[in-house]
Amino acid sequence: MAKPAGRRAVAAVIVITLSALPAIQAAELPITKDFPVSDFQNRPQDVTPYDFDAPPQGLFLTITTAEGFDEELGFHRTHEIVPVKPTDRFRPDTPAVFIVFHLHQHYQGFQVFGRCFPEAVAGLDPTLVIGQDAMHIALEDESGYLTLSPPQDAWRPGRYKVEIHVGEQVNEMSLMGTMRFTITEAGK
Repeated sequence: MAKPAGRRAVAAVIVITLSALPAIQAAELPITKDFPVSDFQNRPQDVTPYDFDAPPQGLFLTITTAEGFDEELGFHRTHEIVPVKPTDRFRPDTPAVFIVFHLHQHYQGFQVFGRCFPEAVAGLDPTLVIGQDAMHIALEDESGYLTLSPPQDAWRPGRYKVEIHVGEQVNEMSLMGTMRFTITEAGK
């Protein structure tokens, strides 16, 4: 059965109109000038430099110094390390200073290193490492801790800094940030 001539003419008009529609819309777009590449890059005033002399960020959800740590059953039924008595001031007879941290999700294992320096301690060279610890973080680990023991059985009063490194070894590229704590005078 043949289509009437009127239907064919209407169909032809619709096809022609629809095929011309993208050409009409493209012709209506305004022409823009050529923008320099620097307009699309990070502007110096918008970029905040990363501070390696502050507590680490990024990978670390939280990080704190504490007198101890405890293990709890976490949300995903994993062992979660939590700080006990978080503080940045310790007595000279403190047996160890703990750095306890929680991590953001990560996709491979790595190590967290802590290197302790006497930043402002009378009689000690501030460039000399007086203690260090490392913890291997497995893929399923969400938290961990580092233990810093006193040099020569007792801490000297003063300010200490701990460089936090992440990776397979300590080098200038593995530094993530710096933690600080103070050993108070005896009796204070």
